[in-house]
Amino acid sequence: MDKIVIDGGRRLSGRVAIAGAKNAALPILIATLVAPGEHRLNNVPQLVDVSSMLSLLGRVGCPSLVHGGAVRLDTSRVSFCEAPYDLVRKMRASVLALGPLLARCGEAHVSLPGGCAIGVRPIDQHLKGLERLGCRFELSGGYVHGHVDQLVGARIVLDFPTVTGTENILTAAVLAKGESVIENAAREPEIVDLVNFLRSLGAQIEGEGTSSIRVQGVQALAPKTPYSILPDRIEAGTYLVAGAITGGDVTVERVEPRDLEPAIEILRATGCVVDVGDTWVRVRRHGPVQPVDVTTRPHPGFPTDMQAQFMALLSMAKGRSVVTETIFENRFMHVPELNRLGADVSTDGNRAVVNGVDSMHGATVMATDLRASASLVLAGLAAEGRTEVLRLYHLDRGYERLVEKLQALGADVARVTDDLERLRSAPLAVTQNVG
Repeated sequence: MDKIVIDGGRRLSGRVAIAGAKNAALPILIATLVAPGEHRLNNVPQLVDVSSMLSLLGRVGCPSLVHGGAVRLDTSRVSFCEAPYDLVRKMRASVLALGPLLARCGEAHVSLPGGCAIGVRPIDQHLKGLERLGCRFELSGGYVHGHVDQLVGARIVLDFPTVTGTENILTAAVLAKGESVIENAAREPEIVDLVNFLRSLGAQIEGEGTSSIRVQGVQALAPKTPYSILPDRIEAGTYLVAGAITGGDVTVERVEPRDLEPAIEILRATGCVVDVGDTWVRVRRHGPVQPVDVTTRPHPGFPTDMQAQFMALLSMAKGRSVVTETIFENRFMHVPELNRLGADVSTDGNRAVVNGVDSMHGATVMATDLRASASLVLAGLAAEGRTEVLRLYHLDRGYERLVEKLQALGADVARVTDDLERLRSAPLAVTQNVG
């Protein structure tokens, strides 16, 4: 079992190039199904989730070739219309296969995401929207079985602006007969990137980045030119917090600063100096961290995917901060682990009270999800002594070359294999007595 070992207390400084956005790459990869042919995608992050999505595409009959951040994908043929449990359990974004498979094949068999019985992080909005387009669904054996004879445009009003729900409906609506309008649509930059990709295939869409997206269905789509994935705003925000929490000077490059505005606003409120260029953002902190109240909101509000990282920063503030989580009901799982590092955080429902401490100290901590993992690494960078972060498979899902990038900024961090695990996997020595 691998772990990250951090000897904290070093001030980070330097520049770091940001990879393509995981949350844009995944829906775009699966959306290639709606346009038969060879697709070329650039700036695709090298992540476990991306590999899982390519495995899913391979499972349905679409081979791929990966070279660094470039992916060539052939969707000329689809042999199967199923996203099986063994893949979906590893990556909730596999549910995004529902819309493209229905549009391409007229049927789809997709395993329900882990932990979703349609309760926690439900997909009911996906099904509601697709039903308005003419799809029929049955739930049995842990699968959603969908069928459609003819996708027909419709007006769809979402109960809340679900990102993956909007993406699933979009990728079906582009091939529906007539006009579709998605009201209360998600407005995230990753939605805009998906629309830009679909438009490059010949789709007719307008209103992306607003709460009302209008789609004129077309008969067919086809790949035409290479498409480049937008930069990952969450990765960029994480490295900005790394600079802030260590009192450092860090510049993130190859980013879209506009997408980072909510994080930049909070960083400035904590006392950091933030400079913004055309494709870069620089953060510096010299004085103490100031307390700030933070509430997560759908875009363009403060992103839930940055909540855990900022909680680590606010744990070192000179005063009390309140963090309110409005998107997911179970997103404070990192709190007990931060407290093991010396933070003083208490929770009550969707509200966390963060009492800043003068310093944190190293400890062994366990990552519980992707962004929680990042928050523990950030806290370890600022803590006194050694921190060990376990369960790295979460980090591998969403951060490309995290350790190498932190090392380049001056962090004393390494990824190592636990000694006990090495001993367990070593061949047994055989002793033979002679005499």
